[in-house]
Amino acid sequence: MRKIIYYVATSIDGYIAGPGGDASKFIAQGEGVQKYLKDLGKFDTVIMGRKTYEFGYAFGLQPGQPAYPHMRHYIFSNSLSFDNQHNNVHVSTPDINVIQRLKSENGSDIYLCGGGEFAGWLLDEGMIDEVILKVNPVILGEGIPLFGSSKRTSSLSVAESHFYEDDGLQIIRYIVAQ
Repeated sequence: MRKIIYYVATSIDGYIAGPGGDASKFIAQGEGVQKYLKDLGKFDTVIMGRKTYEFGYAFGLQPGQPAYPHMRHYIFSNSLSFDNQHNNVHVSTPDINVIQRLKSENGSDIYLCGGGEFAGWLLDEGMIDEVILKVNPVILGEGIPLFGSSKRTSSLSVAESHFYEDDGLQIIRYIVAQ
């Protein structure tokens, strides 16, 4: 069975973006970011919520087109639709059966791109297998929490950790106990 891996940038106080979705305080280049970009090549499927997909519009993403050209996209939304939808872009209402079907398919692990509320829903449903945090040396104080409004408690074990001295970024891979 394929794993769902939540690979996300976060502040040290647990926010994946500041107020209004501001990610400008996060490190955008360096060795750790290069590792992240290389790691994205290992996934063939990405899942995300509507707000995360629409966040890409500010960076040139065209509605209905894939944010990651080599991956199949599953965007979970109750309201999103496109006039010009790429064959690799699929929109679904939030449905745990779709997630379970994706996990049972053949292929590589699944990249959970976010966002916080969507990740919190998946955590509540016991669907997240690994969490890889790109911990940025910044305190945001407020913004979008790592797991949205989820109140679920979970135990994790550290599988791997890398510290990048050039910018202070740390990438930590956790296994979620099921």
